[in-house]
Formats: sequence, structure tokens, C-alpha cells
Amino acid sequence: MSAIHVQGLCKSFKTKQALKNVDLLIEPGEMVALIGASGSGKSTLIRQIGGLCLADKNGGEIQVLERVMQKNGKLGQGVRKIRSEVGVVFQQFNLVNRLSVLTNVLMGFLGQIPSWRGTFGIFSPKEKQRAMDALQRVGIDNLALQRSSTLSGGQQQRAAIARTLTQRAKIILADEPIASLDPSSSRKVMDTLQRVNREDGVTVLVSLHQVDYALQYCPRTIAMRDGQVVFDGASEMLTPDFLKKLYGDDTLELYGKDKQEEPAPEFLPDYAVA
Repeated sequence: MSAIHVQGLCKSFKTKQALKNVDLLIEPGEMVALIGASGSGKSTLIRQIGGLCLADKNGGEIQVLERVMQKNGKLGQGVRKIRSEVGVVFQQFNLVNRLSVLTNVLMGFLGQIPSWRGTFGIFSPKEKQRAMDALQRVGIDNLALQRSSTLSGGQQQRAAIARTLTQRAKIILADEPIASLDPSSSRKVMDTLQRVNREDGVTVLVSLHQVDYALQYCPRTIAMRDGQVVFDGASEMLTPDFLKKLYGDDTLELYGKDKQEEPAPEFLPDYAVA
């Protein structure tokens, strides 16, 4: 059984082809890094796998947990059920800042409870306890009643991961979850994803700008360039010389921020992300 199976995936935006005949296979329980310079197609691929946007007509097929998520630009049957088993963590957190951390984490139940309960924010004591347990696992249960806008970037990302735990997702797709974080917060987020992968057997595909984190946390790395997969194998093979051959002058971009800098965690502005 495969967790994710992509075959011949193609995606174009007007005159730009963002994905070109992408093939990949990820087994259940793997933690895989997806790396590449800006514009390589990482985020587009993540969104395609999550069923958040459609491929081109005759643009290939994506199976998630052995069921068709989309094929040739059309969603498969039962896609709502498939999506309920896939948690997505975005770069910009995707929390509702005016709501409490706990309420945001309870959103993981949407799609599993009657729509009217979700609309009015009515959750059972058992559901609230499950959300609190998820917050405890990611280390921010003491912040449950705070507005999400008061959290640092790293804390917001851990809340987003807690939401996937409440959802009981079998797959987590993390789209550059540490791109805007300082090194200390980045490590906490990656530690959390790794722990969920190891303890729960959740399949994790994490898009990263920094190859150092791929080497540290992910046994396998898929590298993209210009919408194509140019490497798929053991992360330990990604030596500086090998990366230079793959990316040329773009290699420096894959080493991220200065590792010597440890700035204080930032408190982000009050976005209103629905």
C-alpha cells in the first residue's frame, strides 16, 4: 500500500509550466523532505497532492492512501473522505487569529462532525479533551485559551500541527513550515513533526528551503528543479558538491539563514486567515 502515488503530473499557469511529468511514490510511515530553490514547484506539488488545486487536463493522476485524489484535472470520487485523512500545514500558519488556540485546533474536527456544529463552534467535552491532548503533545497546552494572534510564529506552527493530530490525519503535508522562523523555532517545529512521524506512524512530506534540516530530520529527500524531480534518494547523498551539480548558483539558497544567528522569536502581526 502506498501513502502517496503521483504519476505523470503536469500543471501549468498560463504560459508557465510549474510541474512537468512528476512521478513519485511515498510509502506509509515515511518522513520525506521536498527541497528546491524558489520556483522549483514544491508548493504547487504539495497543493496538488492535497487536492487544493487541479492539474492540467490530461495532466496525470494522484492517489492518496490508494484512492484517487485527482486524475486528468478532475477530483476523484469520495475526495472529501480522502481530504479528512490528510493534514496540511502552511507556511503562513492558516490560523484564525481572533479565535483561541484551542478553537483553532478543534477545527481539525471539521468534516468529521455535522456541518451545523462546525458553523456554530459546538464541540463535545470529548472533542475538547482530544484537542487539549494534541496541544499538550506539541508543548503549548498552556496557551490554549490565548488568541492565536498572540503566539510567536513557531508556536502557531505547532498549533497547526496539533490541529492535524486532532484530525487524526494519516498524512501530513507541510509546505515550508519553517521558512519564516528563527533557527530555534524551526528546530522545535521539525522536532514535533519528527515525533509525530515516529510515534504515530504518520506519513510526513515536508517542503524545505534549507537542506540542513532535510539531512537532520528526513532519511529520504526529493529534489525539484524547474518543475521536475531531479533527485529522489537517501538524504545523506546530498553533499555540497552533489547539490552544486543539481542547482549550480542556486545552491546557496538551499542553505537558508546564517546558522550563527539566533534571533528572539517574533510575534507576528494580526493576520485574518480564514
